[in-house]
Amino acid sequence: MLNSAERFYLSGSDNPLISHFYSFEAKDSVEATFAIPDGCVDILFDCDSSHPTAEVFGTPMKAIDIDLNSHHRYFGVRFVSGTMPDFLNVSAEELIEQHFAFQELVPESNQVFEAIVGSASFAEQIEIFGRFCDGKEMRKSSRLTTQAIRSICESHGSIHINDLEALTGYTTRSLQRQFRADMGMSPKAFSQIIRCQSAVYDINHSDQVAFSDLASDLGFSDQSHFSREFKKQVNTTPLDYLKRVKHETYLERIRYV
Repeated sequence: MLNSAERFYLSGSDNPLISHFYSFEAKDSVEATFAIPDGCVDILFDCDSSHPTAEVFGTPMKAIDIDLNSHHRYFGVRFVSGTMPDFLNVSAEELIEQHFAFQELVPESNQVFEAIVGSASFAEQIEIFGRFCDGKEMRKSSRLTTQAIRSICESHGSIHINDLEALTGYTTRSLQRQFRADMGMSPKAFSQIIRCQSAVYDINHSDQVAFSDLASDLGFSDQSHFSREFKKQVNTTPLDYLKRVKHETYLERIRYV
């Protein structure tokens, strides 16, 4: 969002698989573009007229640099955190921290790819991808993993593995084995992602942030612990991130469609 040239367009979705759609033009900048862990699968279309591409991104486990082409227009689809679209020909574990060509993972996708990159209308791109997703389902997770994901999200990532044991009735070993099979990562790693995303959300949407209170609310042992974990995942300190999103008028860039 911070590397969009002007506006960053967002649209919700009626499809329970999809968190939202987004569209932006990349600004002319040598500044690195970072993607931070969010537990989501994204499909990002580069709608350049001469060399369009589309890639499927699994969640990173720490902040990573993403190459965006200056002045190219992008259309993105973000799936709900903790879900895996069943039409992707890849396992959850193979997709973690990786990205693949959309057409490589989705058989017979040339038509939808050409339609999306050939359209200049955000609303039309949403409609095209929506039709493509009609009738498609998310990959089925076990009841154990589903229960663990729900508990992790409800606690904003501050739940401990012992608490998950008590809630589910399964041992740590069984939890970790099943969760990794379904999600490609451990429950602890997913909890860390959700906890960091909760911190990012609060910073983005609050006029004033007391980091000591935020650290306590999210279950960190102290503010230093919070700062270390935040920097590991976002590649900057909470204070530097706060200064940047406020300086860059983060929320003013967003346009809901």
